[in-house]
Amino acid sequence: MSFQHGPDEVLARLAALREGDAPTHGGRVLSYVYDSGREELDELAAAAARLVQPVNGLDPTTFTSVAVMERELVGFARRAFHGDTDVVGSATSGGTESCLLAVKTARDVWRAAGGTGRPRLVAPSTVHAAFHKAAELFDLELDLVPVSAYDGRPDPAAFGERLAPDVALAVVSAPSYPFASLDPVAEIAALADAAGVALHVDACIGGFALAFWPEPLPAWDFRVPGVTSLSADLHKYGYAPKGASVLLTRGRDRQRHQYFATTGWPGYPVVNPTLAGSKPAGPLAAAWAITQTLGVDGFAELTAEAARATAAVIDAVAGIEGLRIVGEPTGPLLAVESDVDVEPELRVDPHRWADAALAAGWQLQLQPGFAQPGGAALPRTAHLTITPVTERVLGELLPALAGAADAVRGLPPIDGAAVLGELLAARPELGAALLPGGDGSGDAAGGAFRLGSDEAAGLLGSLGLLGGEEPLATRLAPVLALVEVLPRELTERLLVELLARAVEPVEAS
Repeated sequence: MSFQHGPDEVLARLAALREGDAPTHGGRVLSYVYDSGREELDELAAAAARLVQPVNGLDPTTFTSVAVMERELVGFARRAFHGDTDVVGSATSGGTESCLLAVKTARDVWRAAGGTGRPRLVAPSTVHAAFHKAAELFDLELDLVPVSAYDGRPDPAAFGERLAPDVALAVVSAPSYPFASLDPVAEIAALADAAGVALHVDACIGGFALAFWPEPLPAWDFRVPGVTSLSADLHKYGYAPKGASVLLTRGRDRQRHQYFATTGWPGYPVVNPTLAGSKPAGPLAAAWAITQTLGVDGFAELTAEAARATAAVIDAVAGIEGLRIVGEPTGPLLAVESDVDVEPELRVDPHRWADAALAAGWQLQLQPGFAQPGGAALPRTAHLTITPVTERVLGELLPALAGAADAVRGLPPIDGAAVLGELLAARPELGAALLPGGDGSGDAAGGAFRLGSDEAAGLLGSLGLLGGEEPLATRLAPVLALVEVLPRELTERLLVELLARAVEPVEAS
């Protein structure tokens, strides 16, 4: 057989391309990746995925291995999250799909019970963006409850005031991604149950860590009456390759609303429990193999390592003058903000700190400040995701975090308004695009930011975010400062263009 390029050549090029990626092993990237520190688990996952590479997960009656693996994987998750035999579920491609399906199911159940019009989805303002996507895709009104600026938790009473017959689903997080806060699940579940509203627990990021956490935690899973469904990702603290997640639902009749089925065409009958039709069996097989191998004891051991590393990082950050932990984080993640209780010359801006840490070889995640509608402003933070491998690199990480703080202590936070002002002074013609009406308010409903692709790309170039010589990831603090002050509709449009341009084909010259 003839090839355009030899397989060895293609693999060599792929290896070269991977050199530009952030490192996925070794603990230097404290977001996006979940390194168990066990090479044998990576090899196991790869071997399991390879065995089912040609299998189509669309039809578990034809490929019966899919049915067995999914059944056993859902069973492991049900035991981990204390579900009884009335709890059933599905394996999905990731947290976003699990969350989408939970919302779709709730909407359909609400409609079947007689609900008319546009239902509401009630959630804390810290709820994952997947629920914003779900509300948009399935036409629900997203009703966000403000959270405390201290610890990122919603007030149960304020949450309960939003619950009414037009609510198809309420959502809480265990924990939330931005601040690692464990929402008051039991209190809100009681209010939801009394109001006849279904409650979903989004445990996508930390569920498989909290299930084996070495310290006692408030009840947050199916032990809580009123919890209707729960999502948790196996490609996070289940240490499986992406993408693998589970969605568990209390009650078979409810869960069947998750499915799509049709015989209304001349082809084969279509029955889909998830959003995809044809789908790879590789991630499912990898997640199944890891849960089968580790079992409860293996997960407990890995979780204990992550817990010890998290405690060490929290203690170290607490000892850095000018920084402080947001609230009381639960599980193996945390957020860090500037300590505004010390003198300005002693404060450390978390975004400058994160950029300084990146320069030293450690990647934290920058989170912008957020103005909650009807609530307190939430601080800009740096987010750290801790994994079992972190414990092995604490000797390097902790001094690097302290050194990064020393390097930027006393420097004022980057002011997005000042950055924007400098940009407009240099390029006054951008004013009409960046500040419609001259005040930056914009008009999302009127389509004030319906920029064409070339216009959006031109703005990105003027902002230094497209085609610059310096990699964007090395200078994120100014970017996040602009995100904080530019109109939301404009930043979202520009971010779409940035990501779309990144994957557009490049014609050979």
